[in-house]
Amino acid sequence: MRLFLIFLFCVVSCMLFSQEKEHTSYLDLSYFKGNIALHNNDILHLIKGHPEGYILSWNKKTFGYNDWEQRYNYPDYGISFAYQNLKNEVLGEVSSLYAHYNFYFLKRNLMFRIGQGLAFTTNPYDKDNNFRNIAFGSKLMSSTYVMFNYKKERVLDNFGFQAGLSLIHYSNANVKAPNTSINSLTFNLGVTYSLDDEDLEFVTTLPETNDEKFTQPVKYNLAFRSGVNESDVVGSGQFPFYILSAYADKRINPKSALQFGTDVFFSNFLKELIYYKSVAFPEENVSGNEDYKRVGVFVGHELFINKTSLITQLGYYVYYPFDFEGKTYFRVGLKRYINDKWFGALTLKSHGAKAEAVEFGIGVRL
Repeated sequence: MRLFLIFLFCVVSCMLFSQEKEHTSYLDLSYFKGNIALHNNDILHLIKGHPEGYILSWNKKTFGYNDWEQRYNYPDYGISFAYQNLKNEVLGEVSSLYAHYNFYFLKRNLMFRIGQGLAFTTNPYDKDNNFRNIAFGSKLMSSTYVMFNYKKERVLDNFGFQAGLSLIHYSNANVKAPNTSINSLTFNLGVTYSLDDEDLEFVTTLPETNDEKFTQPVKYNLAFRSGVNESDVVGSGQFPFYILSAYADKRINPKSALQFGTDVFFSNFLKELIYYKSVAFPEENVSGNEDYKRVGVFVGHELFINKTSLITQLGYYVYYPFDFEGKTYFRVGLKRYINDKWFGALTLKSHGAKAEAVEFGIGVRL
């Protein structure tokens, strides 16, 4: 309920302070129902019934008054509130608040939405009262949802409809164990309501060859990331980690840049895990003196959307004294540019489908 009230406050604030001629806005409300995906056999006992809920969103439409809006076919952006009953008293209920973008295809009949935010669960793991919930180790989690909808606005006056498929993901990214996470695959059906009497005309000012003329020299980036996480051993404790990154990027067009660089990881939870393995599992031949530090090299891609960008990176450890989840790693997340040089970042580091940490970072692009 607290998240819902925050959502309503944000909607009212946006409606009061965003009455600009370059934009219009609308609300949409969708009911969804589906299944929990079996991505890990350990959660088989948690899959019962068909989870259902609703997503309420406020959306701001763009019409091309900024160049990035034209490059991405006039997307929407906004905020969403979601409620989900997971149909299992062990898992409980989840409420979430997101920021999202809507992208359009096929003459704006197909909408793809991606949202990122925070979720609050009513019934996380507890060693005494809820030890079966190995999916959620904490009440507060990160959440991502994607939606593919067929959509028609203004079918009846200001009302329209939408229908399609959604994927909702909850995880605390090993901030606290256990954390097997939950993915819900659902069908959604909803209505839209336009808050303005009519939409504006789309502006087209960019030449078709604009992307081909774009040039920018190689840029050099330094970033520092940190946070806390825990190994999969429940009760082993949360420890801070520190990551130093240096990489070069080359913009190949206004939307994209390619990256190459290196990471140095100081993951303190590995100290505890190395000690635990050396004492509890002598058959694994862990001496307890292994170095907890790791060094990796990576290649990546950065997708620029206004002042925000989406980064994806694939890395490989070149210094790897202790075996933990394999030598390859992935990073995906968001960067927000404060100005032309400085940026903040929120990223997820994982080994395949196994999350290691949520990283909060700051950096400079020179």
